[in-house]
Amino acid sequence: MHFFGATLQLRGVNPVVQPLIDSSKNVLVYNGEIFGGIEIASEENDGEVLMGLLGGCEGRVPNVVSRIKGPWAIIYWQESSRTLWFGRDAFGRRSLLVHWPTVEDSRFLLSSVSPVASNERSSAENGTTKLGFWEELPCGIYSVSIDAPDGDGSLVGEVKKHEWTNAMLEELIKWERTSVEPKPKEVHISRCETVRGQHDMNSLTSDIVPMPSKSGNIQASISVPAEAVLIALRESVLRRSSLHRIFQAGMHDVEKNLVPVAVLFSGGLDSMIIAALLHECLDPSYEIDLLNVSFDGQSAPDRISAKAGVSELRRIAPLRKWKLVEIDADLSNLTFETKRVLSLINPANTYMDLNIGIALWLAAGGDGWVYEENSKYNDENRQGVKYKSKARIVLVGSGADEQCAGYGRHRTKYRSGSWLRLHEEMKLDMQRIWKRNLGRDDRCIADTGKEARFPFLDEDVIRTLLGIPLWEVANLDQPSGIGDKKILREVAELLGLHEAATLPKRAIQFGTRIARESNRKNFGSNRAANQASAGSVVIHKQLDMA
Repeated sequence: MHFFGATLQLRGVNPVVQPLIDSSKNVLVYNGEIFGGIEIASEENDGEVLMGLLGGCEGRVPNVVSRIKGPWAIIYWQESSRTLWFGRDAFGRRSLLVHWPTVEDSRFLLSSVSPVASNERSSAENGTTKLGFWEELPCGIYSVSIDAPDGDGSLVGEVKKHEWTNAMLEELIKWERTSVEPKPKEVHISRCETVRGQHDMNSLTSDIVPMPSKSGNIQASISVPAEAVLIALRESVLRRSSLHRIFQAGMHDVEKNLVPVAVLFSGGLDSMIIAALLHECLDPSYEIDLLNVSFDGQSAPDRISAKAGVSELRRIAPLRKWKLVEIDADLSNLTFETKRVLSLINPANTYMDLNIGIALWLAAGGDGWVYEENSKYNDENRQGVKYKSKARIVLVGSGADEQCAGYGRHRTKYRSGSWLRLHEEMKLDMQRIWKRNLGRDDRCIADTGKEARFPFLDEDVIRTLLGIPLWEVANLDQPSGIGDKKILREVAELLGLHEAATLPKRAIQFGTRIARESNRKNFGSNRAANQASAGSVVIHKQLDMA
């Protein structure tokens, strides 16, 4: 067996090299963050703490990892039992790929990312570029026994999947909501309070705490469910932006304008909420990078909303130094980058995956331009400075649409089958997010030397949202920009983000306009691409993007 590990170390005072090996010859390769469940001191490295707990658990590995709050993927060799343990967290927030032994290739391989060599090998074996060598490992903890040292190192018996031992975690995985279908009276009350709440919110003078209306009452639709979500999200962002001793130890050696945390920023509802909460949680002396990518210069919808968004952020937080990093790209000039991202998204293999992957990879790279705060949007003579974000933590809004009915298909399900069908569709989205989104996104962002962190996928945030009646989370009888993600729009109002609270959902591939450029390149036109359902088309050939 061979173990290899490379780390982007964000915790601990001293350098830590992986794989970790203890005195009992146990071996750990770990990629993750422990935000709770296991106590980690500010000067400690969570990988080393986890190694110590695993070494003393006497084979009860599921008991240890079930305690972790936060994203993780592990490969752990337990020498005493000659057992290989491997797995990823219950929502798949960290990538882990597997190649199961086959007749053609008997190796058992685990990796965070698909090496380019295996891509090419798989393509050659299949006579096509269809990527079938690797699979996303389903969420969970697994074990397999390995034969004795004098054997050939082959697997013994079946791979076992173990149950989580944390009851709260099991509940979140099942993703069942107590209140799904409202009684007519409840819907009526909710609608009336929403209207009154929106009226009152427009006159708020506080950025965070809802002020009483003229009658002296705070509207329940705003103050109760939305405030609970706001509290959970604030704690989530705080956990994901706390600077450990590794940052503090190097403060004397870095410039004063160190930017430790950035936001993948479209100016939409989700990224605006994250940015506003990051401002609350991060020391005011730090700047905040807002990373925005466009494939249509200043005309892309995400660039327009990002400029409007940073203006609103400067209004509610004028003392914070906000840096909107404008990352402009031309798909026709990304030959090398496209091939690299094609490898990173593997085993995902559609044009939609590739478009999203390229947009995320470029945004996370943070290589763009920063302009003066008073530069006008349409000023062609704006003075810009070339800038590359050095932030190693990137906050991403993944999980908001799945949990708060942000997709168009949610509205379709609601109209065809009402609340229960909506709930089932949202549940399906959450239970497959590891395969459709998170592994791909983690790999693309990690390749830039950054760590993706997902505030909306914090365990406590998920639990809080599940505890709220579905009709308070979304009201899809109302138009887009009002009823979808209703609860998050109310959170935005509480934060003083009145303009962001009304923005409609827009996917990254459309907001950046990479989908349009890809359609023209690969299908000839947007119309031809739409007729071919381009987003779901599998990439069967090596792309020539030159």
